[in-house]
Amino acid sequence: MKNISKPLALKKRFKDAFVHSPVLLDIHGLSLTREDRRRLLHPLTGGVILFARNWQNKKQLIALCEEIKALRAELLICVDHEGGRVQRFKTDGFTHLPPMLSLGEQWSQRGAFAKHDDGLAVLEATNRATAMGFVMASELRACGVDFSFAPVLDLDHGRSDVIFDRAFHRDPRVVSLLSKSFMQGMMQAGMANCGKHFPGHGFVQADSHTELPIDHRALKDIMKEDVLPYKALSSSLMSVMPAHVIYPKVDSKQTGFSSIWLQKILRDQLGFTGAIISDDLSMKGARELEGQVLTYAKAAVQALNAGCDLLLLCNQSVIKAGQSHNDVLDVFLQELGAELLLGHWALNPSSEYRRRALLGQGPALTWSDLMRDPRYQQALHQTLTPGP
Repeated sequence: MKNISKPLALKKRFKDAFVHSPVLLDIHGLSLTREDRRRLLHPLTGGVILFARNWQNKKQLIALCEEIKALRAELLICVDHEGGRVQRFKTDGFTHLPPMLSLGEQWSQRGAFAKHDDGLAVLEATNRATAMGFVMASELRACGVDFSFAPVLDLDHGRSDVIFDRAFHRDPRVVSLLSKSFMQGMMQAGMANCGKHFPGHGFVQADSHTELPIDHRALKDIMKEDVLPYKALSSSLMSVMPAHVIYPKVDSKQTGFSSIWLQKILRDQLGFTGAIISDDLSMKGARELEGQVLTYAKAAVQALNAGCDLLLLCNQSVIKAGQSHNDVLDVFLQELGAELLLGHWALNPSSEYRRRALLGQGPALTWSDLMRDPRYQQALHQTLTPGP
């Protein structure tokens, strides 16, 4: 493999500290391979995202997380574990979390905005949301996982198959209140949150996993609806994930490459101060810029310069049938390091601070202690029993 990163020069940049480790990457299987270990020790690597292929049972997951932390304790261990369709660990005691839309339906079916409603329906739905956030986060933390990319703040416009029941509701006010309650439960378990997909993926029909969606609405329409939860939760959100969507009436670049969306609107106008995490750069919609498909490293540079603090690159460690090895992640790290040395992007200590703020906070209960914890048992009952 061509050594294009000049590792000694790169190491010199990091001689004082890990002043910015933006890359969140995946690993191959149930335990770390030699290649996984090498990549996790790279100074640009800041964490790991786990998938169902990294799961066998709780014992194996705990051992894997301990193995990762033994390499570098400050590595962030992440997973997409929203509930419903998007939940990586579903066996060996993990609770099957309902989709977030179930909370919105609970709110609506009980007439939260009815003329003679006494407000109890709202309290029941928000209380259950807190319980669900706590159950999700405490089970993950009991196995060594720091962070889940949740909750979804997209509105259910009834157009997007990729969002659909991942969204709480159509009404941004309901989404704001239910997601805040869900995040409160996460916080009680010592887990940070991630609002996604800014400024809103629910209006477009196309799936950014396979194509680049375009939303032709005016900025004022997006701001008064889809962006409202981000405005309402600006002091509660600890991280935000931009959508791989183009809003041509705002910027010709997709959100993750747009300093207008990330700096001018999200940071300056809405006052958001947490981490901005790119969505998966391997997705079809992730690397298109003005009609051209960028390399992973070039896309990463665009995202960093637009205002992203962290970069997700997923499912690139997998060795497919007929392959003897897979060096996509190695090439990516080398090329991103070369781009740094060329001055095409700069290390950002503030980004590193934001990354470390996403690590698990406080000691986590072991799984056996969690099963005996009255607060967990009450939250589990509320999660699985949506009644009054």
